[in-house]
Amino acid sequence: MKKMIAILASVGLLMASLAGCAQGGAKDSESATAEEPLVLTLAHGLSETHTVHIAMVEFAEKVEKDTDGRIKIQIFPNGQLGSENENMEQLMAGVISMTKVSAPGLATYNESYHTFGLPYIFDDTEDFYHVMDSDEMRDFFLSSEEDGFVTLTYYTSGARSFYTKDRAIRTPEDLKGLKIRVQDMKSQTDMLQALGGIPVAMSYGDVYTSLQTGIIDGTENNETALTTGKHGEICKVYSTDQHAMIPDVMVMSAKVWNTISPEDQQIILEAAYASTESHKIAWDAAIEEAIEEASTQMNVEFVDDVDKEAFREATSGMVEEYCKEYPGVQELLDIIDSVE
Repeated sequence: MKKMIAILASVGLLMASLAGCAQGGAKDSESATAEEPLVLTLAHGLSETHTVHIAMVEFAEKVEKDTDGRIKIQIFPNGQLGSENENMEQLMAGVISMTKVSAPGLATYNESYHTFGLPYIFDDTEDFYHVMDSDEMRDFFLSSEEDGFVTLTYYTSGARSFYTKDRAIRTPEDLKGLKIRVQDMKSQTDMLQALGGIPVAMSYGDVYTSLQTGIIDGTENNETALTTGKHGEICKVYSTDQHAMIPDVMVMSAKVWNTISPEDQQIILEAAYASTESHKIAWDAAIEEAIEEASTQMNVEFVDDVDKEAFREATSGMVEEYCKEYPGVQELLDIIDSVE
């Protein structure tokens, strides 16, 4: 019932928004004109100041420019149309055209996407970009039409590491007995259990208060959470174990994708890839600023002498279990390994 209410609510908002637009009405890109364009809706939960939103605005502007106004993308930020899960449900129901989700969230529809939530899939940031920008990965992203969606591109969300109020996490043994907040993903709770910690799944918005009151001893995220989420006010030790690199992905309904001509599909993909490149620059700047602010203004200590190999070994058995349970995970890992 809640899902249906969310979908109906988003339909109402979309209809109200589109009713006020002079443009709109084309059913496919071949019949679209500048006067009567194909209007694609893109909903997400981020603010207008978020680096990913800014990248998606650039994407929309480039698509409109490169199609001479025949395709327009209307963005609904700030969770106007619901949560990330609700947006994905709306996309699958045909209510919206596109959305942004954390890559493992797509595992509900394609089990291979569990892979992106697993620890130490990539060697480092350079390897992550090399693999994610490869032709092999782009082919994989477009291979899920039968699952109801295609992935246009990805946006980095950095490397995730552990941070606590006062304890450095240099080896898995340092996590034993600690209550650590993780994302509400099976891969994340399984990872922390493999490392000996106590996983506590909760929404990001509840983390600050939970750290403050002692419900959790620490959490894990990229460096920007220290500043934008104010976690650095409480957590004073950030240990750069970099256990996961979980990308955001921009996805489109397969039904909508198939209303777009091959030529226009290529324009959309090139615009998406360009927005990813721009986002890398903005993300690097955001990370540098966060580290500077956290260390100088919040007195956060960054611990770099972390035994990453010990973390990798401690979670290797978990990764093997996922390969057995989800054949699609092994298939995607094989693709990742094949990228030279």
